[in-house]
Amino acid sequence: MTVAGTWDIRIKTPIGDQTARLTIVPDGSGGFAGTVSGDAGSLDVSGQAAGATVAWKMKAPKPMPLDLDCRATVTGDTLNGEVKAGMFGTMTLTGVRVAG
Repeated sequence: MTVAGTWDIRIKTPIGDQTARLTIVPDGSGGFAGTVSGDAGSLDVSGQAAGATVAWKMKAPKPMPLDLDCRATVTGDTLNGEVKAGMFGTMTLTGVRVAG
């Protein structure tokens, strides 16, 4: 199962759904580099990719600075997981691959 590609993701937050584009480029050693871009701007991310599971951390600058801990499982061209957002708890993460 490959996790590589460009994904349109949606995070269900307390202030409404947030959408972004996630790019995952595996590095061949169990990690990956990429970007997350959306209304809050573009962030470089890196994380782990093991089988069909990806995990990464990022700092969201808007609507307030927040550390996010993201984990998802890829099944075909869909991605499902969660985002832990400190005092805001855990939010649902979904995605669809738009390019391989």
